[in-house]
Amino acid sequence: MSWYATAKAVHVVCVVLSIAGFVTRFALAWRGSTLLRRPAARILPHVNDTMLLGAAIAMLALARIDPLAVPWLSAKVAGLVVYILLGMVALRHGRTPAIRTVAFAAALGSFGYLVSVALVKNPLGILTWLAA
Repeated sequence: MSWYATAKAVHVVCVVLSIAGFVTRFALAWRGSTLLRRPAARILPHVNDTMLLGAAIAMLALARIDPLAVPWLSAKVAGLVVYILLGMVALRHGRTPAIRTVAFAAALGSFGYLVSVALVKNPLGILTWLAA
């Protein structure tokens, strides 16, 4: 297995763990669970997301790609920022349960957009499938 394939495999596994962790943390927060205060619940998401970003950077370096020069990668970077901001509102900064729920749903939508962009390698993501 090449270094690129290894980095990609790590990246994909971390993506799955990241979204599973986000959904789990939202569910626990919704229930008011004390599990969210445990060190593992506070530290592991950051470890996983750091590995996710590291694997992405490794893939870019190994393929010698400037992410800002490739439109679909630029779209992923922008979409990632939106996902992070919506996730912050959903998990911590939403003032009401309704705001947190809307932010959670929007974060899941932005995550879906990120995955679709990665799959079709086009800034329009899944819209390219629908237009075909």
